[in-house]
Amino acid sequence: MTDALKVVPETTPVKSGVRDVKAVADGLADVLADTYRLLFKTHTYHWNVEGPLFYSIHNLTETQYEDMFKAADELAERSRALGQFAPHAMADIMKRSVIEDADTLPSAGEMCEQLASDHERVAHRLHALVELAGDHKDPVTEDLATERSAFHEQAAWMLRAIAKG
Repeated sequence: MTDALKVVPETTPVKSGVRDVKAVADGLADVLADTYRLLFKTHTYHWNVEGPLFYSIHNLTETQYEDMFKAADELAERSRALGQFAPHAMADIMKRSVIEDADTLPSAGEMCEQLASDHERVAHRLHALVELAGDHKDPVTEDLATERSAFHEQAAWMLRAIAKG
């Protein structure tokens, strides 16, 4: 094995003016965990939805999980840019996330309602990250969290609009 393959990741001090990068990275890790779990839940509902609104829900959830997949990468890369690690174990994702799995496969309307509530929970956590990032002089994370919150608020609205069906 060459020396290039023996490099072990480590945290790195970053001097960009962000105060307490560990606290900000922890907040990022929490919303990354929520994003990843909600992405998975959305994808499974996308696969299993049935009924008269199948096409609408199927297409909407596809758009949403694709967005969240990209966002997970952006959130993780922001942690790395702060010199910290992103979560690297599924157990950590499960422990950090406020998103819960459904015990049974719900109806199409219940899927939309559950996902809407989950998006609101993630938006709430992102609002807290906006505040934390601002308090720690991290406008980059603040902007990222604001953008992500807008996505989740819109997703909740769209899902609830369909559930009124």
